[in-house]
Amino acid sequence: MFTKKLELFFLAIIITAGAILGFNYYKNYSFKHNPLPKPYLNKIKNKEKDVLDHMEKNFGLRIKFPLIITDKIPGRLYGLTSYKNGQITIYLNKKAMQESLSYILSDVIAHEYAHALLFALHKNSNENNGHSILWQQTCQKLGGKDCRQYVNQHEIIMSKMPF
Repeated sequence: MFTKKLELFFLAIIITAGAILGFNYYKNYSFKHNPLPKPYLNKIKNKEKDVLDHMEKNFGLRIKFPLIITDKIPGRLYGLTSYKNGQITIYLNKKAMQESLSYILSDVIAHEYAHALLFALHKNSNENNGHSILWQQTCQKLGGKDCRQYVNQHEIIMSKMPF
């Protein structure tokens, strides 16, 4: 009798776990294969406007760069800025967005806009892989909260914890 109840209990746990895994798989698949949800796009657009407002206030310029959301960025990069044939383009990692949209909004957009602005002003430097003191100051003036070269994965994970 006890073993039968124990078997049913474990069977219920296995079915529940399978349902949760299936739901998570569906959610990830859906996010990857569909356009970005409107609330995400609206938040990105609002943050971009905020960065442009900071640019106008601190630099007297308002240069809007193409901002492309893609899942083609390799590795754990949250974003990158490309300067090719005189064209400046900002790319945001769609996969990273699913993990941490708040980090992309608070830090990455201003980070990449700082690179783009320095490219446009011909003040980009290879010092510290483009993350010079001038870049840090520019990033902060554009509203970046954490203007450093690399993402601190530990901080992002800890910010999601409920304690």
